[in-house]
Amino acid sequence: QVQLVESGGGLVQAGGSLRLHCAASGSIRRINVMGWYRQAPGKQRELVAAVTSGGDTNYVDPVKGRFTISRDGAENTVSLQMNNLNPEDTAVYYCNAVVQTTSFATYNYWGRGTQVTVSS
Repeated sequence: QVQLVESGGGLVQAGGSLRLHCAASGSIRRINVMGWYRQAPGKQRELVAAVTSGGDTNYVDPVKGRFTISRDGAENTVSLQMNNLNPEDTAVYYCNAVVQTTSFATYNYWGRGTQVTVSS
């Protein structure tokens, strides 16, 4: 019913920047929250940043001041600007959205993930 497609991952040197992008499509009535999670090898998936439909944002402490999440409500997209990357940011990054569908049910959707690798 709803698809999330990520783009923008890749390989970058420490101190560099990347921008991730996620577009949602399908039977969308309203997106309540969009965000980014990441999962490093051997670790649990963790929230990186999220933004509500009202524009409130939330960041995990290690990325505060380095990452910025932004959302285009009209286009159902969310981006994550990542600056001053370090090797600890290496992970698969997943787009997430809490979506109220056109049938008025609310579901949690995930993208397939995009790899971010930061070399030292």
